[in-house]
Amino acid sequence: MTCASEPSRARRLKQLTHEVHETLDRSIMAAASFDTLPGYVRFVEVQYRFHRDIAAIYADPALSTLLPGLAARCRLELIETDLADLGRGLPATEHPAFIPGAVKIPAALGWLYVAEGSSMGAALLRKAAAKLDLSDTHGARHLAPAPEGPAAHWRTFTAALDAVTLSDAEEAQVVAGAKAAFAQVQRHADLAFA
Repeated sequence: MTCASEPSRARRLKQLTHEVHETLDRSIMAAASFDTLPGYVRFVEVQYRFHRDIAAIYADPALSTLLPGLAARCRLELIETDLADLGRGLPATEHPAFIPGAVKIPAALGWLYVAEGSSMGAALLRKAAAKLDLSDTHGARHLAPAPEGPAAHWRTFTAALDAVTLSDAEEAQVVAGAKAAFAQVQRHADLAFA
């Protein structure tokens, strides 16, 4: 167990995943995802593949008990609607999505940290999408901020994440889950931007 003087779980995850997160961000920026509509479509397809992978985590009843309002945070439907707005069908995926209960709770917390953290960066991406004439009601719904604002939405999530009591072994699984999530998004990005 971690002691009170240590950084919060969310802060530790940020520190421990910094390198893989930066690599992913560089990949997305290098692909010029927000310079053209086709580039943006590829970005949304990456988002779709990742959020499709993890949709079962958002529906997990045990996780919903630990993270109230979890199911409402799932953005898969918004991403699907954005793809429809852009005249695109759902992209093919190279592997099956997670099934309910397939990811143990500690690892699932790491995956959720990555998924929910992306909503904080969405504010900048939303502005870039607006330059392509996309908006919260057409093509960029999944980038729209939560009604309470992105910072408050993130703080609510991280407060619940930090409040979960875990053993040291489980803490390691959270970190492994977050790193696996970043790696999964990287694989999807590599496929889309190749």
